[in-house]
Amino acid sequence: MSESPLGRLIEIAEDGRHLRKERGFLIVSASNSEVGRAPLDDITAVIATALGTTTSCALIAELADRGVPLVLCGSNYAPAAIVWPVTGNFEQQRRMEAQIDQTRPLGKRLWALLVSAKIRRQGATLVEVGEQGGAFTRLAQQVRAGDPNNIEAQAARRYWPLMFGNSFRRDVNGAGVNALLNYGFAVLRAGTARAIIAAGLHPGIGIFHRHPRNAMPLADDLMEPFRSIVDLTVRNLVQSGSTDLGSAEKRELAAVLIREENTAAGKTPVSTCLIRLAQSISVSYQTGKPAVDLPLLGNSPSRKDKKGRC
Repeated sequence: MSESPLGRLIEIAEDGRHLRKERGFLIVSASNSEVGRAPLDDITAVIATALGTTTSCALIAELADRGVPLVLCGSNYAPAAIVWPVTGNFEQQRRMEAQIDQTRPLGKRLWALLVSAKIRRQGATLVEVGEQGGAFTRLAQQVRAGDPNNIEAQAARRYWPLMFGNSFRRDVNGAGVNALLNYGFAVLRAGTARAIIAAGLHPGIGIFHRHPRNAMPLADDLMEPFRSIVDLTVRNLVQSGSTDLGSAEKRELAAVLIREENTAAGKTPVSTCLIRLAQSISVSYQTGKPAVDLPLLGNSPSRKDKKGRC
């Protein structure tokens, strides 16, 4: 069992582990002996990357009641399934009804805001690593409702070679850099799913992403502006000599959820930024007016911050 530095994200990476609940704790055991525990109140998400993991129904139900996603990953470390609560209060029902009733024009405008923010963040990330990112500001300004000209893809074609070299190709089934990215995105996706649930929304009803095999299209939508945080973490790992996904790399990638971002309210962890974004989307659905609450760009703390922030 490994944890993020604040103990809020639990990853099960070794086969033969069994998970259960006991008096307010998640208990991890191997061969009938306890090997780790964590208070359920402190957990943001549980990610099982070891295919030999087993768990009790009581624990699954407890996690769901607390809105803590249980993410099951495939062999490529990308999420294959997620367990999330199906019950909720009246306010949650009201928000989901507004989500279902969202108009197509509203969805297109929200998607434009998310794509524009993603592209601006890509440019800022490139500048942070010493690359040219000015073109991304111009691209972000060209995004229109629904992104009909696919500016997002145009930006991606420029971004990946600058971030990881001309020979890099994004492949969800690839090893090395791709495996590191997969794991980081799994962490980010789990944090986004939790934020969506906390905001009383359904992760299966997306703004843009739609696919019959995708159970969490809204998580894929809302994590877009935060993806380059994972990219930056992976680039730093690679430049420090890490090309394989080991325990140290997993800890570093798990820490993306506690990286501090600049916001109107001051320094805020990414996990809280995701909750604020999901809440702003909920308000947009209820008012019909598109708005997204996202971190401010510029002067974001890096992993080399003197105070040790990630």
